[in-house]
This record gives sequence, structure tokens and C-alpha cells, in this order.
Amino acid sequence: MFGMFKTPPSFDVTHESAPSSTLVAGFSAYGLAGLTAVDYLVDHLELVETGYVRAEGIPSITPFEKGRPRHPTRLYSRPDLDVTILVGEQFVPSVLGESLAESILEWTEAADISEIAVLAGVPIPHGPEGHRTFYVATDDYREQRLDTSDVEPMAAGFLDGTNAALLERGMESPLGVGLFVTPVHAQAPDVDAAVRLVETIDDTYDLGVDAGPLSAFADEIRQYYEDLAERIEEREPEGTYDRMYM
Repeated sequence: MFGMFKTPPSFDVTHESAPSSTLVAGFSAYGLAGLTAVDYLVDHLELVETGYVRAEGIPSITPFEKGRPRHPTRLYSRPDLDVTILVGEQFVPSVLGESLAESILEWTEAADISEIAVLAGVPIPHGPEGHRTFYVATDDYREQRLDTSDVEPMAAGFLDGTNAALLERGMESPLGVGLFVTPVHAQAPDVDAAVRLVETIDDTYDLGVDAGPLSAFADEIRQYYEDLAERIEEREPEGTYDRMYM
């Protein structure tokens, strides 16, 4: 399974304080919609970095801002908000998704985190009517967060990687897991898709976030994310569509 790597890859979560009961995560993937959305939430909610995920044994990146390096996968929160946000800038191949998820889940269990919401874009063929957010969620998450929501369930398909492992654990434990997905286009970041995800998570958790300025925010970081997207596309066949969603 890990034959392409010199050593078995591993992940380790470090957090400086007790996290909130809810974790909202966005990972580096095609279109960067989920990553752009959580990055915007961190900026808009004025959160501070409170932890990170260290990856060993896989090619890494070291992002920096204003001359200061930072970890590629970071955790943010603030004392008066019951949400911790994970910003995953480092691309993690699907084959390693379960390892990353296991490390996150070990941490969430030890920290008494009760639910996880993941924001993601999926490159699926779609028309204008498909520009919506859908969910795949465990029963307890759906009953707690989505019974009165306008978000529709994703009809059918398959998951893999980190998202699959998180939902699988959610089905087998009291941890509630909700995956919010929306179609994305090739441009990076797909701002329209990121706006949909921000609006959905704001409606779900009543965060008081205005998604309106997201376009301007995305313009500021567009070059940074375009460079990141190029790194991802080097590892994915050009023009691939994710057929695991319907």
C-alpha cells in the first residue's frame, strides 16, 4: 500500500488548548472550494492558530505569509466560539486519507469533540441547476443539524480517502459527521463553489458570516491558491471527473 514511500507515512495532531465540541474541516483538493471556504471562515471570524497536524514520510510544503513560515495543516479557534476549524493546505493522496483521518479521529476522541463537518468540492459533470450544496451525513448528525435544513442529500455514489474514513467512524461511534459537497470547476479557487459552502456552514451553525466579501478575499489569495492547485494537478490526471458522486 505504501510502496511508493520510503517510510510508512504518519500524521500527528498537536493542539495547545481544549478544542471546541465541533470541528469544521476543509482539505486541499481539486477546485480548492473547501479549503478556500475554511480559510475565509478563519479570516472573517478572526480566529487564531491553536494547533497543527504534522505529516511525516510524504512530500511536504511549507507555506509562508509576510516572511513567516507556518504548518501546512493548521487548527484555529477562539475562546468564545464553539467551533474549531482545520485548514488543510497540504495535498494528501486518497491512499493516505485513512491514515490522516485516523490521526484526526484519535485526537477528536481524546478531546471530546462530538461532531465533524467537512466542506468539499467535487469535480462532477453538472448543469446550472447543479450549483447547490448537498450532504452526506451520519444519522445523528442529520437529526441534530439537517432535519430543518434546505440542504439536500447527495443521491448516490461512493467516497474514498479522508472523507470516507471520517464518515465510516461516524457510523460506528457517537461521533456525528456531516460532509457538505458542491460541484466545482477547474479554476482555482472556484469562488462560487466556496461561497455556497460558506453559506451552508453559516446556516448550519449560525456563525454570522457574510459570504459576500469572499470574492474580494479570493482575489487576494488567488495567486497563492493557483500555485497550490498546480501542485495538486501534477498528481491528478488532467480533466478527471469524480464519478463517485451522483
